[in-house]
Amino acid sequence: MSVVRRFADLDALSRAAADELIDLARAAIEARGAFHVALSGGSTPKRLFQLLARRKEALPWDRVELWWGDERCVPPEHADSNYGMAREHLIQPLGLPDARVHRMQGELDPGASARAYEDELRAALGEPPVLDYAMQGMGPDGHTASLFPESAGLGETRRHVIANAVRSPLVPGGAATRITLTAPAINRARHVRFLVGGADKAAALAAVLEGPRDPRRYPAQLIEAADVAWLVDEAAAAQLGSAR
Repeated sequence: MSVVRRFADLDALSRAAADELIDLARAAIEARGAFHVALSGGSTPKRLFQLLARRKEALPWDRVELWWGDERCVPPEHADSNYGMAREHLIQPLGLPDARVHRMQGELDPGASARAYEDELRAALGEPPVLDYAMQGMGPDGHTASLFPESAGLGETRRHVIANAVRSPLVPGGAATRITLTAPAINRARHVRFLVGGADKAAALAAVLEGPRDPRRYPAQLIEAADVAWLVDEAAAAQLGSAR
């Protein structure tokens, strides 16, 4: 059974996530000299980034390596860029050096960018690459990273990073190609944390955690890492059973 931690609201969830991330980062730096974290996009992690940016003295940030779980195929200055959001709320406030920031190049050919990112992961972390921490969100359709329902990338077992063509009402225009870590790459992370907030996620959260296994419909069910936990606010948890 997945570990579920419930919080009153997104702020409380984000504060707990910040505390734990700092603790895990300190442990990784002590053990291996660096902390490799894959950030998520969307609106939910913004508050977490803001809290981390205020705690500059909490970590030796020059030992933290930032990666991404997925990226939209847009330039870094675009309003929809996952990197752009992290740059504004985390990277620039902390003054992190470019050498520690490994962004997916969404402005380039998606296939070429995915292959280049996979090569960069291998060069830094070996084969197969093992991240210390994978930060995951979940959409109201049960997608995570850019692994959307019924998309071809759900069946990928060999690659670590792919260009995934998706069709979804959640995507502007109904269809797009995005760059994303694959489920096996996420599952190899030492720690996986889902941050899920908002009433619009309640039905999907209940289906993912308590419904029948159907990962083509609810891709978040593919994430079964050794240490995975769900940090959810009460609005998102509204349809979970009482045992949660």
